[in-house]
Amino acid sequence: MKKSLIVSAVLAGISVAAPVAQAQSSVQFSGLADMYVGSMKFAGDAARKTTVGNSGMTTSWIGVRGSEDLGNGLKAGFAMTSFLRMSNGDYGRFPNDTFWSRDANISLSGGFGTLTLGRWMAPNFLPTILFNPFGDSFTFSPLVLHANVPLFNGTNWVGTTPSDTGWSSQIAYTTPDLGGLKATLQYQMKGDSSTGKSSNYGGNLLYFSGPLGLTAFYERAENANPITTTFADGSKRTNWMLGGSYDLTAVKLFLTYGQAKNDVSSAKLKTAQVGASMPIGPGKLLASYAQTRNSLLDAKRQTLTVGYDYNLSKRTDVYANIMNDRITNRTSGTSVGVGLRHRF
Repeated sequence: MKKSLIVSAVLAGISVAAPVAQAQSSVQFSGLADMYVGSMKFAGDAARKTTVGNSGMTTSWIGVRGSEDLGNGLKAGFAMTSFLRMSNGDYGRFPNDTFWSRDANISLSGGFGTLTLGRWMAPNFLPTILFNPFGDSFTFSPLVLHANVPLFNGTNWVGTTPSDTGWSSQIAYTTPDLGGLKATLQYQMKGDSSTGKSSNYGGNLLYFSGPLGLTAFYERAENANPITTTFADGSKRTNWMLGGSYDLTAVKLFLTYGQAKNDVSSAKLKTAQVGASMPIGPGKLLASYAQTRNSLLDAKRQTLTVGYDYNLSKRTDVYANIMNDRITNRTSGTSVGVGLRHRF
C-alpha cells in the first residue's frame, strides 16, 4: 500500500504541475516494459525452469525525470525511476530491492560538466552494457551474466561486479564532451546503514568517434548495494575492464577484457568477451561469447548466446535468444527465450 501511494503521489504531481510548467522547465514520465516466455537452465541448475519471465533484454522500469534551465548555461535536473517485475507487478529487480533502485538523484550541469548526487549508475554499468551486443540484458548477455549473478542460477558462481550496477549515497562528476571523450569520477560514502569507515570509489572513460568506440572502468568497493552495508567478510574488492567496438557497417564488433579481485579470499576472476551485431532486415543478428576464469576454484565459465532482435517500430521490438552456459565440473545448461520490449 505504501509503495502504491508513493507512485500515485508522483503521478498526481506530474498532472498538477504540467499546466503551469514554464518553457525552461520539463518533467517527463517514461519507462520500459520487457517480458519473455522462456525455458531456462543455467550451468549447475538442478532443474529446468519454464517461465513467463521479466526483463529478457532490458530490466523493466518506470519513473519520472526532469530539468530546469537556470540560465547562464546552468541546468538543474532530477531522476526518480524504479525497476519493475512485470510478471507479478512487484517493484525492484528482486525481493528487498529498494523502491527507487534505478535512479534517485539530483544534478547540476553546465560548461564544467555534470555533478550528480544520490543513487546512480556504478562505474561498471555503462562500459559493460555499451560494449556487448546484447546491451543491458541480465538474462541473456554473457558479459552481463558473468559480471552479475543471474536470478535463475544454481551455480554459486561469483560475479565480477563487486557492488551492484548502481551506487547509493554517491557523488559523481562527469566531464563535458572532450572531442568524443567523457570521463566520470564517482565516490560512494558509507551511508546511514553502514558501519565502520568504508566507501566505494571509481570511474570510467567512454570514447566514441565515427565507427570506433573505446572504454575503461575501475572500481574499488567496501560497501554492498543497493542498501549501503559493508561486506560480511570485511573485504576490499576491485574490478576493472577495457573494451572496444568497431562498426564496419555490415557488422559491428565488440571486445572486452577485465579482472576482479577479493583481497580476503584472494580470488581473482579474469573475463574476456567477444561479440558481433549484424543488421539483417529491420533487425539485428546478435552473438556474444564470454569466458571467466576463477583462480580460487581453478575453474572457468563459458557462455555463448545467439539471438535476433526485430524492430516493429522505433519503440517496440521482439526478440528470440538461445544461450548455452558451461562451468567446470558442473552440468551445462541451455536456455531459450522469446520476448517483447516496449519503450514509452
